[in-house]
Amino acid sequence: MKSNFDLNIKLELETAHTKVTRVLREAILRGDIMPGSRLVQEELAKSLGVSRMPIREALRKLEMEGLIKNEPHRGAVVKSFDINDIEEIYALRAQFERMAVEKSVPLISQEEIEKLGQLVTKMENAKEVEEFVEYNIEFHNLLVSYCPWKRLLFFIENLWNGFPQQTPHLLLDHTKKSNQEHKEILEAVKKEDAQLAAELLSKHISRSGTELIEKLKSGN
Repeated sequence: MKSNFDLNIKLELETAHTKVTRVLREAILRGDIMPGSRLVQEELAKSLGVSRMPIREALRKLEMEGLIKNEPHRGAVVKSFDINDIEEIYALRAQFERMAVEKSVPLISQEEIEKLGQLVTKMENAKEVEEFVEYNIEFHNLLVSYCPWKRLLFFIENLWNGFPQQTPHLLLDHTKKSNQEHKEILEAVKKEDAQLAAELLSKHISRSGTELIEKLKSGN
């Protein structure tokens, strides 16, 4: 593990393991913790000022997301990933969520549409990126929630682990662009135009994926 990455954080706004997971995930994706690095629980607990319990929970979550692996005699080790992994994730999301929204919009209730509007407002008013991320996940989940294809929703849920959650942390001006795109998607839903809502959502996901890949390739 590199010795110079900064993991100084405030834990009071989230449960400890949730914030530890986010910080470690972001450090891995940014390259602050390099592939092949060992994640030693005692060292992480000391660095983050938490007990080993949230560290264990965070490592379990990161393993499920495919960012780390447990090796015999070494413990948790950061996995290598390449741009192709991210391209695949966002390409699948763009197609799967398009399909789910097309099936969800005709069935979505007026009450849920109002909730979508409230989430758009909350995202626009979010002061912290983590706050935006929380509302963004809820917005995307609600958009597809009326889709009757449960296997499709299961695939989408799995694809959301890891990279998609961290995109706002890694991209400058991402929230501004996303807020405008979310408003356009919401207007299509209000008009009961399932095809337009699906197309807008697909473009929104593809744009995010493209910018994230360019960011990671540049290393800036």
